[in-house]
Amino acid sequence: QVQLVESGGGLVQPGGSLRLSCAASGSVFSINAMGWYRQAPGKQRELVATVTRGGITNYADSVNGRFTISRDNAKNTMYLQMNSLKPEDTAVYYCIADSLRGGRFWGKGTLVTVSS
Repeated sequence: QVQLVESGGGLVQPGGSLRLSCAASGSVFSINAMGWYRQAPGKQRELVATVTRGGITNYADSVNGRFTISRDNAKNTMYLQMNSLKPEDTAVYYCIADSLRGGRFWGKGTLVTVSS
């Protein structure tokens, strides 16, 4: 089992920045790719970004160029640097970790609100 805990959410003005963190514990040696999903009010959950164990990244078109995903394998922590935030980025952001054995683990989420 892998436990994931997100932090770093909050209220920010449009154009501002936030950095989310996701700390992994438990069977961290089994983690392959990690990533972030988000779910805005009244909308379906969507994939934001992913990063492989080797550091290969992928982004949704809506955040490409504004968000940067990274991970520190030594600290078992993943990050999402979010710049130039827009009101439409408001959502609960969830951390995910895919196991080498199959299966996906989810964090409980952290709320990001972009509003003036």
